[in-house]
Amino acid sequence: MDRLTEMEAFATVVDQGGFTDAAKKMGISKSAVSKHVSSLEARLGARLLNRTTRRVSPTEIGLAYYDRARRVLNDAGEADSLVTSMQSAPSGLLRISVATDFGVNHLSPVLGDFLAEFPEINVNMVLNNRYVELISEGFDMAIRIGELEDSSLRARKFSETTRRMIASPAYIEKYGRPEKIDDLNEHKLLHYSSQSNGAVWKLTAPSGEKRQIRTAGWLSVNDGQSLLNAAIAGLGIAYLPSFLYADAMAQGLVEDVIPELPVETQGIYAVYPPGRFTQPKVRAFIDFLVHAFADKGPTDW
Repeated sequence: MDRLTEMEAFATVVDQGGFTDAAKKMGISKSAVSKHVSSLEARLGARLLNRTTRRVSPTEIGLAYYDRARRVLNDAGEADSLVTSMQSAPSGLLRISVATDFGVNHLSPVLGDFLAEFPEINVNMVLNNRYVELISEGFDMAIRIGELEDSSLRARKFSETTRRMIASPAYIEKYGRPEKIDDLNEHKLLHYSSQSNGAVWKLTAPSGEKRQIRTAGWLSVNDGQSLLNAAIAGLGIAYLPSFLYADAMAQGLVEDVIPELPVETQGIYAVYPPGRFTQPKVRAFIDFLVHAFADKGPTDW
């Protein structure tokens, strides 16, 4: 007899508390269930069930075997479901965490195309500027920019951006242009207030030296678009990604404050929980991102 069927018959008898209910659960005769269990006991050379006229209960050995058998059966069921899901159209709720700046300016405009292509997927996009724990907070994936801190997550880069210090021509005319990094101490800086290191700018000098600028910001905001608006209004110098300032720079509303500094490129990644199997809905969205942003970055935004 099939070993897995024997195991299933035994586990179902334990779950249902008897052969009659187990037979109903499995959709076979009571005698067939009894034969499967007897065959299993004979093969193992051990009595797994205590049988009385009133009830059936596992022996000590049977209880230990049940725990392992149930795990095997659950794994087998998941394996079957895996094959089925991989062959079916992506569906279900897709919960995504996205930084507000990128989500509002670039992801939201293309979501309609994704939903039209995959009508069986429902998207719940959560915009925030904090680091989220994907698994514990119930997210299927997140979009992260820059160096990835959690190496246990799987990641796929689908675009790139740069970060530059930008200011309006009016600001530079009024306060002058800083010629080197140290000159920033004399300028009005615009900072992110939602990040623990928002008041620290990590810059690279022309020599290649890594520098950190720690100065109090004249204005702190927890939103990149608001910082860009403040820079356009001439309120100070902002340190922003190209996907935010590209249009404003193309229109002449802002300019690179110290163009001599090396341009640093940052990856934009789709990150998702580890494991050999990627859910179809997650895989579909990642493939969509790669296609949707194929012509973007690092400065083409």
